[in-house]
Order: sequence, then structure tokens, then C-alpha cells
Amino acid sequence: MSNSVFLKHTGTELPIICGAMYPCSNPELVAAVSEAGGMGIVQPLSLVFVHKRDFKDGLCYIKSLTSKPFGLNIITEKSSKMYRDRMEKYLDISLEMGVRFFVTSLGNPRWVVERVHAAGGYVYHDVVDRKWALKALESGVDGIICVNNRAGGHAGHQTPQSLFNEMRDLGVPLIAAGGISTQEQVHAAMMLGYQGVQMGTRFIATRECNAHEDYKKAIISAHEADIVLTEKISGVPVSVIFTESVKRMGLKANPLARYMLKHPKFKHWMRMYYTIQSAWKLKEASLKGFSYSDFWQAGKSVEGIDSIQSVSEVMENLRVGVFHS
Repeated sequence: MSNSVFLKHTGTELPIICGAMYPCSNPELVAAVSEAGGMGIVQPLSLVFVHKRDFKDGLCYIKSLTSKPFGLNIITEKSSKMYRDRMEKYLDISLEMGVRFFVTSLGNPRWVVERVHAAGGYVYHDVVDRKWALKALESGVDGIICVNNRAGGHAGHQTPQSLFNEMRDLGVPLIAAGGISTQEQVHAAMMLGYQGVQMGTRFIATRECNAHEDYKKAIISAHEADIVLTEKISGVPVSVIFTESVKRMGLKANPLARYMLKHPKFKHWMRMYYTIQSAWKLKEASLKGFSYSDFWQAGKSVEGIDSIQSVSEVMENLRVGVFHS
């Protein structure tokens, strides 16, 4: 483990990322993961719009809870100028405050890479296959987060093994993302050759996450077969628990929306439309539970989650999987 390039990039003790989650990445959760030896990742829209923190003040608050490194997620999807300007501002503030590890997704990360590298930091990019990994490497990223078909959030379509096999020659650290919640699963990923893991769902079911207890209990009660993909949250497949709310919403975009999602000019606007429509629902369901809706994101790692624990308990358990590798 001491020779891990990934650990040198993160400055952490353990090769475990708490993936950025809208709406669940509250600052206390981010700080707790970092304090326990992993890499907590700030999801900026969650910090500002869900948890009602001024962005800079939110980072200061996290720094008051831990002296250890944490990172920032930036979705680089083409969108409005207002969105891009906001992300650039968040990036600049983060760099000013000493953040040096960044996770990008859903777009060309070059502009992030240029600013981060100039400050001596590192950028890892979420991908679902080799094609997108090669594009990210052309933009200069330092590592690849391999999002598999067991992931929560924006899921991939390949198994952890097949993703690793097609990217093992790329010459950068590869991180397994999806379906990991136990020490055995961490051990399995490390034995495949991944330098680390990214997890989300396991950290929702912790005491430091301020998601509603109904959400956490739904994760504990759910099984792998209860996780389905819907196109109606962001226009690309997103993993959710198959609840009554999801049944009513449906899983597939209608024919017109599907046409627009495939169109090179319209797809970004269609994705933004879906995202705006779903963002409020996800936030309210996360904070209010059944009193609002049973509309909850989660990955297939629910199968290995049977209790609400503290982040330190989760991380201590996962440590065994890391150091048995």
C-alpha cells in the first residue's frame, strides 16, 4: 500500500473515496470520511442548495471538523454559462483553500485539469468504458474512476472485472466504483488490481449522513434485485430503489425525449431539463422521508448493508479488506 500512486495523490491513509452524492453529501459526512482516513468529496450543489451553506463557509466548516484532506466533485457536462461560471468559481475557491484532489464527471475535464495541475493538484475522472477513459486521459487527468454496472448514481454497463481488464494498460491509477459496501468487496477489488474504491450508498446509511431515517432504513431493507435504472432523473441511467414513487415515474424516457437525448445539439438541454425536474424531488425525499416521497438513489451495494453505523465503524471494517489485499 505504501507504493500506491493513488494514496500519494490523495494524501490519505486508506484508498477509499466517499463519492460525491446529490443530495446526501452533507459537510459532516465529508469531514467524517476524511477524518477516518479516507477521501471525503464535496458535492458543491449539495453543499450550497441542499445543506444551505455558502460555498466558502461550507469548506471552512469542513476544515473545522477535520485537518485531513478532502476533495471536490465538478460535473463538467456542457450546460449554461451560468452553471459553468459557478463551477469555475467553486474550483477557484477550493484551490485557494488548499483542496488538491478533484473528481470530474459527465464532460470534458480539460479546463479543470489545467487549473488544478497549475496548483499542484490531481484530477480523477468518472468513466464507464475505455472510450471515455482515453478521452479523459487526452485531457490530462491523473486517474480513472471505473464506474461499473453495480454503482449508485450514474451507473455503468460493465462488470468490475471487465472494466479493469480493458483499462489495466492505461498507466494511471484505476479506482473501482460500484457495488462495494463490505470488507470482502474491498478486498476483491484490490485483488483485481484496482488501487482504490469509491463508495456512496454505504455512507448514506451512517450516523453522520443527515439523510432521513426512512432513506437509511430503505437501504438496509433493500436487496440487489430492488435496484433499477431510470433515465428520468438526468437523462442517463441512474440507479434507484424500485419504490412506489419510481414505479409511478417510470424508468424510460418517452420517444421524443429519447430522440433529443441522442441528438448532439439537444442532448445537453434535455439532460438539464430532467436534472432540474428531479433535483427538488431527490432533495425533499432525502430530507423528509416518507412524509414527502420514497424517491431514493442507491446502488447494488445495498445487499451488504444491514445496519446504520458511524463512519469510523464503517471505515475500520473496510480497513481489514484493504490490508488483507
